[in-house]
Amino acid sequence: MAKKDQRFLSVRDLVVEYRSEGKTVHAVNHVSFDLSKGKTLGLVGETGAGKTSIAKAILRILPDHSTQRAEGVVELDGEDMMALPEHEMQKLRGHKVSMIFQDPMTALNPVKTVADQIAEVVKLHNPVTRAESLERAKKMLEMVGISADRAGEYPHQFSGGMKQRVVIAMALACDPELLIADEPTTALDVTIQAQVLDMINKLKEELNTSMIMITHDLGVVAETCDTVAVTYAGQVIEYGSKEDIFDRPSHPYTVGLFKALPNMNKDADRLAPIDGLPPDPTNLPQGCSFSPRCPYATEECRLTPVDSREIAPGHFCRCIKAAAKATTQEV
Repeated sequence: MAKKDQRFLSVRDLVVEYRSEGKTVHAVNHVSFDLSKGKTLGLVGETGAGKTSIAKAILRILPDHSTQRAEGVVELDGEDMMALPEHEMQKLRGHKVSMIFQDPMTALNPVKTVADQIAEVVKLHNPVTRAESLERAKKMLEMVGISADRAGEYPHQFSGGMKQRVVIAMALACDPELLIADEPTTALDVTIQAQVLDMINKLKEELNTSMIMITHDLGVVAETCDTVAVTYAGQVIEYGSKEDIFDRPSHPYTVGLFKALPNMNKDADRLAPIDGLPPDPTNLPQGCSFSPRCPYATEECRLTPVDSREIAPGHFCRCIKAAAKATTQEV
């Protein structure tokens, strides 16, 4: 993980549990990771792996009616956000920490112009007049490739890709130090995806913004991320640099993700999907959460909880087999 003096965001032992139909949903299970200033961390995994719950827990915007437990340490620039009173968190959200939500259709207010929605964020966190906040909103629209002439239009007058650009402009309006992007390109076609990713990377570099990129697309990870945390059943099962994960995947789940991708350099009739489905979060396996789907699982894997171990400098893996292999190589 990042060296102590380089850490900008440090998440330690994060736990999130929901209550649903009388059952406890174990959404996030003791997750830890670091993010350095100006770098991008990719949170990768299947739907239901707990990625969005991790992001919402960092921002403390988990739903009150269903959240049963939210614990852990989330230090941003040395300050524990989990310990802050709500009025202090309101000052941070949208200002120091911002989020691009997955669906721009639900992130935007249909009865307000896009400029008004961006200006509202600016005015909330800065001592400016309404005219100055609207001027800032127009500049933000131009920064994401939308003409200022369209500032007075409503969300329904924009295409899906344009709506996502508006949401990005809103998230970046106050120059946040940390940007959380929750699958920002999922609802877009491939060509628009590429444009949005290029724009996010460019703006991140200009503003020196740290970013958490939540995605299930390994192509997006390859293009935008410096470090990667592979999540499964609410746990980080493999963590390391992008090179570690792409060149030396060690957890059977990570290996399975790459085998499921088409490879133009190999002549294969069929892809190799991972058998089975993720476990029920209300009834997780006793041992390794991936053991019911793992072709290498032993009785020890099924019965004994597996800790995350450093198998190479900065490369962590939650797998008995990978840890044993690393130990053998060291000897």
